[in-house]
This record gives sequence, structure tokens and C-alpha cells, in this order.
Amino acid sequence: MDNSNIIIRVATAADTHYATIITDEMASSAKARGTGIAKRSPEYIEQKIQEGKAVIAVTTGGDWVGFCYIEVWEHNKFVANSGLIVSPEYRKTGVAKSIKKRIFELSREKYPESKIFGLTTGLAVMKINSDLGYEPVTYSELTNDEQFWAGCKSCVNYDILMSKERKNCMCTAMLFDPADHYTPEETKQEFKQHSKLYERFMHIKQSRMIKFLQKKEGGGTSKSLLRFFFNF
Repeated sequence: MDNSNIIIRVATAADTHYATIITDEMASSAKARGTGIAKRSPEYIEQKIQEGKAVIAVTTGGDWVGFCYIEVWEHNKFVANSGLIVSPEYRKTGVAKSIKKRIFELSREKYPESKIFGLTTGLAVMKINSDLGYEPVTYSELTNDEQFWAGCKSCVNYDILMSKERKNCMCTAMLFDPADHYTPEETKQEFKQHSKLYERFMHIKQSRMIKFLQKKEGGGTSKSLLRFFFNF
């Protein structure tokens, strides 16, 4: 399917009228998979949109395509990108990956020091998370906020979760820790500056070396010598 007519952006107050469509599709999708997700009301989705903590995908004609939102736990220590849902007709088109990437970027913009985590049973979502830098972790590395775990009560696997004392369940836990991906701004700038200088230096060095070799070879340069000096 051609996705050129799909716009993926941060949701605004004008998008609140999609809330019921979104929650209905969330419930329908969970039922079809036989697994659960935290049940959310249209009012809750509207709140996330109003707070600027949601990403939506729509067509240029105004049809709803997909959605995801941000939840914050333990005073910004943890952030979850939750409720990823895509309209059935747009699934397996790459839209989900684009939404996940944008909600991840929004999370990093709003909460640069927070750990971002997710629980999922979907292999596709795991692959997307992995590409973004998430790593599989144990449940003990996630938030301890009781309100977060209370959201699992609407899941069909909640009894399994509680029987295992919240140590594991059917979902795979994945975490992005900014401490593992931190690069000081000064280092970034130095790298850019030094990489340009290094590139220029190597260009000059290689040019001079080629001229020297050509002179030694009587106007030609053997491939073996080039490989030796420049790792061709």
C-alpha cells in the first residue's frame, strides 16, 4: 500500500474526536490476539492528546490510521510508549514502525533523562524496539509504580502475572536506558570537527602518496602497493 498520503505527527487538540475510534480498535485488536492491553477510555486518550503526549497517523483526507501515547511513572524516572494501534487496513505497511519511531523521539525530547520501557507479546514490536536501542530486561528493572501494574488488570493474562509475583508474564519487557546511549554534546562537536580535519588530512596524504608511487613506478601505480598503503 502507498503510504505517501499518510501524515505522522504529534497529536493536537483537534484530534480528540478520534479517541473513541482509537479505543474501540484497541479493544478489538486485543480480543482478536487473545492477549490483553491496559484498557483505556476515550477520555484518557483525549487527555493524552491534550497534554501533547501522543502521536497520531492520519491520511491527508483525514482518516485515522494509527496512534500511540506516552505515560510517565515515578516522577519522570520511567516513560512508557503505550497503546500502539494501527487501523487493520494499514497494518504491515511500515506505519507502526514510523509511529513508534516518532513517539520514541517525542519521549526523548520531553524526558531526555528517563528510561523508556515497554511490555509486548508482538514480535514486530520487539524488532522495532530493538532497532531503537531497547534491550530485553527482567520485570524487576521496570517501574514499581502500582498504578502502572494496575493497568494490567484488564489483561487476560493478569492472573499469570500475579501468580508469578509480577516477576514475569507472557509479555517481554524491553528497556531503553539513556545512560547507555549518552554522548556529551561537547564530544559530538569535537568528533564532527576532528573527523573533518582527519578526512582532509587523509585526502592530502593519499594524494601525495599516490603521486610518489606513480613517480617510483614510472607513471603507473601497482594495485599491490595501493592495497598495502590504503587497505584496498
